Amino acid sequence: MHHGSGDLSSSVQFGLAIFYLCAVVLNVGYAAYHFWTKNAKEGVIWSIVAAVFLVHAFLYLGGAGPVLPRGFRDTTTWLMGLYGGQAGPILYTLLSVVAFLALIQFRKFLTLPFVAWSILNLSLLFAGWSMTDASFRDIVTKADNVPIVMLIYSVGFATWLGLRQAVINDDRLDRGEPPLEKLEDEKVLVWPDLVYTELIAMIICTAVLVVWAIVLKAPLEQPATSAKAPNPSKAPWYFLGLQEMLVYFDPWMAGIVLPLMIINGLVAIPYIDFNQKGNGYFTFKQRPFAIITFMFGFLVLWVVLIVLGTFLRGPNWNFFGPYEYWDPHKVLPLNNVNLSDLFWLNMLGINTQNLSWYVREIPGFIVVIGYLFVLPPVLARTVMRPFFIKMGFARFMMLVTLLQFMAALPIKMILRWAFNLKYIVYIPEYFFNI
Repeated sequence: MHHGSGDLSSSVQFGLAIFYLCAVVLNVGYAAYHFWTKNAKEGVIWSIVAAVFLVHAFLYLGGAGPVLPRGFRDTTTWLMGLYGGQAGPILYTLLSVVAFLALIQFRKFLTLPFVAWSILNLSLLFAGWSMTDASFRDIVTKADNVPIVMLIYSVGFATWLGLRQAVINDDRLDRGEPPLEKLEDEKVLVWPDLVYTELIAMIICTAVLVVWAIVLKAPLEQPATSAKAPNPSKAPWYFLGLQEMLVYFDPWMAGIVLPLMIINGLVAIPYIDFNQKGNGYFTFKQRPFAIITFMFGFLVLWVVLIVLGTFLRGPNWNFFGPYEYWDPHKVLPLNNVNLSDLFWLNMLGINTQNLSWYVREIPGFIVVIGYLFVLPPVLARTVMRPFFIKMGFARFMMLVTLLQFMAALPIKMILRWAFNLKYIVYIPEYFFNI
């Protein structure tokens, strides 16, 4: 970290000063809460943290705020560009999975208010430093990208809150005490209690949206025309996860089959769930399989892909590091290989041009049939036998099928990164690819 304005304009420095002043207000309020609850130790700690943010605010107001070192930014860009440009998506996804597993394994520690607030402050501090990079700042502050920044923090808060309440309830249940929700079992009337609450929430949300619309202009571009397409051409943020799937699947699979399986899976949950515990209160120990599966699908296979498509996919849908300039002329060599090529050409030395499509794709058919129809009975007799006994054949097969389609995405991502495998079954004669 070094000091100096660098490429920071006065308006950017002023904006960063306001950002750090907001962080000061957050920590002053949190410190005051601890002093009020007679917890002087944490009150002092968060007062010191507020002072650190205040120093940053004064430095930026004086035009001498710290700037993220160029060496760190260049090293990050270099690291993301390794392995023919594939290292970026691999590292990003791998770190996301590791973070998810750590959150589950160490949930008692990570959901402690002190630890969670520390992580929040570190993220704010690092975000402020990262905003000193022009490329990072241009992407993050785009009007249509601001909601994704809010998404990261709002989903993070909701995840922390749910896990924190689950940890507390699990401890209470271990001691033979009822969950927290049972202690507040008082019923209230829809009118006026609920209606007044909804009315106040509606007024507040309307006011926030009005201010938002005034401060952040709608990112309208020129009228759509086939003569000039934007680069990158991105779907709305809530579809960016699907657009990222197009890197690994054919459009009919990424845009139709997988979304339909997600919807059908959500509809089928009440019918395939056999666990009667954990209804009406937060818990983890009583429903570990369901919670881990849902959180992995939502956080890692959806939110993480939305963030990837928003901030790290640039022109030509190439991957760019967080501090890398979005060069529209960036070209990454990518040799797409199909499973039939790996089997017939690479292993047996037979040219696939001389084979009919149904012979050429025999390896792909075997893999798909084995994955969809052979694997479920194997699971029913081995690692998932307790599920099979409790659920029965129909519900178990429905559960496994949904899990297989969910697992297809990370499996296909790994195959693409490791072997440049594009299609397992490739039948261009009939426009059918898997």
